[in-house]
Amino acid sequence: MFDLLIEPLQYSFMQRSLLTAVLVGIVCATVGSYLMVQRLALLGDAISHSVLPGVAIAFILNFDIFLGAFIAGVFSTVVITWIRTRSQIKEDAAMGIVFSAFFALGITLITIVQKDTKIDLNHFLFGNILSVTQQEVINTLVITVVVLTVIVLLYKELMFYTFDPIGAQASGLPTNLLNFGLMILIALTIVASLKAVGVILVLAMLITPGATAYLLVHRLHNMMLLGAALGVFSSITGMYLSYYYNLPSGPAIVLVAFGLFMLALCFSPTQGIFTQPRTVPVQFQMWREIKGLFKS
Repeated sequence: MFDLLIEPLQYSFMQRSLLTAVLVGIVCATVGSYLMVQRLALLGDAISHSVLPGVAIAFILNFDIFLGAFIAGVFSTVVITWIRTRSQIKEDAAMGIVFSAFFALGITLITIVQKDTKIDLNHFLFGNILSVTQQEVINTLVITVVVLTVIVLLYKELMFYTFDPIGAQASGLPTNLLNFGLMILIALTIVASLKAVGVILVLAMLITPGATAYLLVHRLHNMMLLGAALGVFSSITGMYLSYYYNLPSGPAIVLVAFGLFMLALCFSPTQGIFTQPRTVPVQFQMWREIKGLFKS
């Protein structure tokens, strides 16, 4: 068993992948905890899909792909805010409009790029953690340090705004700035996770570890710590599965995270489906709910 863990680490690409997996697991779960508490999962989805045209444009103009993705992600949040504040369109509808348009633009640009070159940009869609370069590891490390530093320094303010935005505004906190800052942190996190899980699956790493921790603990800082641990475990386990069984790395990582979530959903000591006393057996309650759907 020990040999199975050590053997892949003799290769430099696996060492880079392991470090990237740890960083992505930590930063995604930490930032994703805010999305979970604020019920803004769609915002993470919108930004993650919106970075794709930035990746394609950066490649066309021959400058850093991470920078292009970040600029596109931030620009998408500005467009969402502009639509929401300048019209009667609700925020969730604005997110859906923007991320679908940006994603379509990204796919179109990637298709155009691939007509003239043989480079494959599809790994940005689904991730390929086993192919990260040293420079990409450094970029991910820098982003992770920046994001975690901001969260530590502004933890109280962000927590106040997360749980009581109206109270935070009444107390004089710059809520608009905090909201925009949180969007920037999300964009940075997505950029850091691009090579590991891709733009399509990054939402799973933002939400699933935090959701799993949400079923097990009750305080935000505990949720972040446990979510980070679960994110790291999912990333490393998925990486090893990808190596030994020749699986796509991004989907493997996400499936491990989903498996942990299902275990917590079923067997959480406080919120588990099968661990809570019920007056009606679970199978009968589920059957009643199904029948109720048809009746309504």
